[in-house]
Amino acid sequence: MVNYFLRRFLLVIPTFLGITTLVFGIMQLVPGGPIEQAMMRLKGAGGGEAGASSAARTDVAIPADALEDMKRFYGFDKPVHVRYGLWLWNVVRLDLGKSYVYGQPVWDVIKARFPISIFIGLLGFFLTYSICIPLGILKAVRHGSAFDVLSSAIVFAGYSIPGWVAGTVLLMLFGGGSFWDVFPLRGWRPMDWEERDLWHKILGQAHHACLPVFCYMVGSFATLTILTKNSLLENLGADYVRTAFAKGLSERRVIFLHAMRNSLIPLATGIGGALGFILAGSYLIERTFSIDGMGYLGYNALLKRDFPVSLGTLVISSLLMMLGNILSDIIYCVVDPRIRFK
Repeated sequence: MVNYFLRRFLLVIPTFLGITTLVFGIMQLVPGGPIEQAMMRLKGAGGGEAGASSAARTDVAIPADALEDMKRFYGFDKPVHVRYGLWLWNVVRLDLGKSYVYGQPVWDVIKARFPISIFIGLLGFFLTYSICIPLGILKAVRHGSAFDVLSSAIVFAGYSIPGWVAGTVLLMLFGGGSFWDVFPLRGWRPMDWEERDLWHKILGQAHHACLPVFCYMVGSFATLTILTKNSLLENLGADYVRTAFAKGLSERRVIFLHAMRNSLIPLATGIGGALGFILAGSYLIERTFSIDGMGYLGYNALLKRDFPVSLGTLVISSLLMMLGNILSDIIYCVVDPRIRFK
């Protein structure tokens, strides 16, 4: 099994090369890159008076040497494969380049927003699992009861609503300035964060994170709950469970010490994928609540053709996704010792 995981880790290298090669090549073909944007700014600045027409501004010619300097500055004076090789070599040295828009190293731009997505994503992840697993167990034990039917209707109603739509509705109902002024409209921390003591920082952070975390949970809540319920129901009907009941073991002992461990195996499949999503952030939710996290950063980088930042977020998200899949296999082995990878 050790050899299997070693091969999986080695497989990360060609997979990473394939992903980055494809995306890097596509970015070279996307119009409106940094050189085009710089040319537009130069033409706009060369239009003369403020009242000059747009036609006059576009007639401004850019000297060839200035164009070559711009290509050299952005690294477009080299062939595509050379640029990719240089970028890959810098990534190996943990250098993601410098942002075109922010004028800072990409690591600094990402580090400023990484904790935001980690905090909201991980908090939503742990709350989802800590609520859905006990709820799924209770639904399986009370299968067919009024509680089971009512809870299923609620979780499926939540599943049918996208997280960002739920966020918009919640802001209209409970956001600042609404009829029930309960939660803030924007941001993930209070404006006077630095002036607060520890206890009021905790309260302020919880106050701002309540609605975004809830919207993170909405999408996966029904899936995890129903998956837990169905998996436990399947194991409760297995022969080894009936044998355990025949031996006189209590219901609690049979469920939690025998059936539940095997029921957790399907839940491990989503942990790896959730890891990449959690740490990469969600643009729609962050945009709804005006949270400047990783998802919002990656989206703006694509719009503004900030290629170093786009590639930097791609490096982090792809590596996290691949490592998360390996983590799912490791959890398989921990939850069920019968699983052995060859």
